[in-house]
Amino acid sequence: MRMGEFSRRTGVSQRLLRYYEEQGLLAPARRPSGYREYTEEDAATVRGIRVLLAAGLSTATIAELLPCMVDDGGTLAPACSSLLPDLTKERDRIDEAVAGLLAARSRLDEIIDATVPEALAEPGTCHATPVPSTS
Repeated sequence: MRMGEFSRRTGVSQRLLRYYEEQGLLAPARRPSGYREYTEEDAATVRGIRVLLAAGLSTATIAELLPCMVDDGGTLAPACSSLLPDLTKERDRIDEAVAGLLAARSRLDEIIDATVPEALAEPGTCHATPVPSTS
């Protein structure tokens, strides 16, 4: 099928399909006219790409892992256990990012909780004392 139909079928924009191809994630056949020709196998590849992107992986990581993944139609899974260290490393990276975001939210909560009571009584009025200039 051609790109427009494939895009509608997979729910992925044509621009994104071209990007996947540029990144080496998708390799549709080409007609003599140069038009891309997609197959059901390409649709499964796009599903796998979308699952791995949703799992927080970069396209570079997906390019490495995708050829070693299997899709049984419902779940994407490693075809061999040698992928587990890479997947675990990615999960650890995401855990660190989540911890950083939670710390930032906690800091923001502290700032919000420290709101001067007068500011709550008179919304829109700033009760800050200007900091003297050092110049």
